[in-house]
Amino acid sequence: MRPNAPLIPTAWATIGPFFPQTFFQEGDNDLTRMAPGAPPTARGTPMWLTGRVLQEGGGACVNAVLEAWQADAAGRFRHPRDPDWRAADPGFHGWGRAWTDAEGRFAFRTIIPGAYQDAAGPRAPHINLALIGSGIMGRLSTCVFLPGEANAADPVLSTLPAPLRPLLVARPDGLAEDGAPRFTLDLLLRGAPEAETHFFED
Repeated sequence: MRPNAPLIPTAWATIGPFFPQTFFQEGDNDLTRMAPGAPPTARGTPMWLTGRVLQEGGGACVNAVLEAWQADAAGRFRHPRDPDWRAADPGFHGWGRAWTDAEGRFAFRTIIPGAYQDAAGPRAPHINLALIGSGIMGRLSTCVFLPGEANAADPVLSTLPAPLRPLLVARPDGLAEDGAPRFTLDLLLRGAPEAETHFFED
């Protein structure tokens, strides 16, 4: 090969993981049902959390997987690490999985979570989200807060500078077809510091 000769380009590939549609079942994104096809049994006020996962520049992040977990309407988790877990709503799953479509959209049907106290202090009602997808080098985690709650006192949200906190508060978006209130929050994976979503360490 001649010195300084142009190199032949090699093939490139987007880093996985890649998820087949068979990875998901109808109803995986409905936290109010204990199993796909079962009737809703969760106590509390039903709601929808929707949004888009966006790449830098606003392009859709396609075929990403989101996992949601949250407290029930009384602020309890069905997990042994919650001191009151035995009193948690037995009809609330508390966990669900959704994936993004060709436009980067996702949707979860759940209930409005309750506030609770943990070692960090009084937590405002929120939904925890984890995100994995092609080109994402690790699991991303964040919290989605609801408008009209005591968000200013939340010890996790308050770790962010005040101008960035609204980026984690969903906005009301009317009613869904089933009559439940819908809240929307887009997740920007990378962008200007004042616009990109803040992700927390697990």
